[in-house]
Amino acid sequence: MTAPVASAAAGWAETALASVLARVSVTAHEAGMRFPLYADPDTGAWRTTARGSWTGGFWAGLLWLRALSSGAAEHRAAAADCTGRLRHWVARDTATRGLVLWYGTSLAAGPGGDGAAAALRDEAARACLAAYEPEWGLVPWGGAFGGPRLLARADGVPGLVPLLARADGGAAAAYAHLDRHLRLCLSQDPPRPAWQAGPRGTWTAWPEPGPGWSRTAAWLLLAVADGMRCFGADDRLRAAADRLSALRLASGARLVPPARGDDPSGPVDTSAAAIEAVAALKLGALARTAGDLRAADHLTDRGRLVLHRLATAHLSSTGALRDGCYDADRGLAPRHELIWGDFFLAWGLATLTGLVEPFTM
Repeated sequence: MTAPVASAAAGWAETALASVLARVSVTAHEAGMRFPLYADPDTGAWRTTARGSWTGGFWAGLLWLRALSSGAAEHRAAAADCTGRLRHWVARDTATRGLVLWYGTSLAAGPGGDGAAAALRDEAARACLAAYEPEWGLVPWGGAFGGPRLLARADGVPGLVPLLARADGGAAAAYAHLDRHLRLCLSQDPPRPAWQAGPRGTWTAWPEPGPGWSRTAAWLLLAVADGMRCFGADDRLRAAADRLSALRLASGARLVPPARGDDPSGPVDTSAAAIEAVAALKLGALARTAGDLRAADHLTDRGRLVLHRLATAHLSSTGALRDGCYDADRGLAPRHELIWGDFFLAWGLATLTGLVEPFTM
C-alpha cells in the first residue's frame, strides 16, 4: 500500500526523517527514564514527565520508528523498555489510553514484532472495552486528569477506535464510540471538541477546548480514517470524512492551521498539521484501495504537501519540529517542539519513504 506514496517521495523526505530520528537519539539521552513532553524552541531543552502523561505513547512510537529505521538492537531494546513503562496506563480512567497504548504499541506489535508490545496492546484493548458505557455509547473521557468524568472529547477518539476494535466483541463499542463523538463534535460549525453528558441522555457543550481548537479536526480525521479501515466506508463515516476533509484537507486550506480559529494571525500549530498529514495519507490509501484514484491522488498529494511545508519551514537544523502549540488559551508552550508533533511528522515521513505502512494493524 505504500508503493504509490513512496515512489513519489523526493529525497527531502528521507533527509527530514533522518534529521527527526537523530533528534530522537539526542532526546533519549536527555530524558533518560522520563518522558519528553515539550521543548523550548530556542534552547531545545525538554520539559519531561515521570509517567508519560497522555503523550507517553508518542515517545515510545518515536523510539520504535528509530528502531525500524536503524535496525539496531540497542534501539529496539530502548523502544521495548519504554513501551513496557506504559503498562500502568492500562488501569487509568481515561479515554486517552487510546493515544498512549495504541501509538505506544502498534508500530511494534505486528506479525513478527515485539511480543510484549502485542500483549500490552491486547491487555489495553480489553481494559478499554471494560470501560465502555453503553448508556452513553462511548468510553468516557474519565477522571484521570481531573474535571468531569462523563465528557466526550475529540482527543479521546484516535487510537481508541482501533484499540477497542481489537478486543473480542469490541467492534460494536469501537464504532459507537466513534459515532458518538462525530455526532457531537460535528453538530456545530466549527466542530466543537468537548461535550458533557447530562440527564436523560442529553449533552451540553463543554468550554475547554473551545471551538476553533487546532487539533479538533485533526484528531477526528485520524479517527475516521482508522474507523473506515476497521468498519468500511459506510455512509456515515464517509460523510464525516468528507466534511472534515473539506475543512482541512481541501486545496485552499492553510497547510498549518492557527492554534485558535478565532485568531488566524496568532500562533500556528504544526502538531495539528502533522496529524492531518498522516490522516490524509491514510485516507488516500483507503481511496486507492477502493479504486477512487482521483481522491487518492488528492489526499496523498495534500499529505505530502503538508509534510514538505513542515520539513522545510518549521523543522530546525537539529530535527526539532517547532511552532507547535500545546495550549493557546493558557499560553502554555505556544511555539514549542511537541513530542506528538515530532511523532506524527516522523510517521508521515516514514510513510512517504516506505519505512512503514499508512495503517499499522
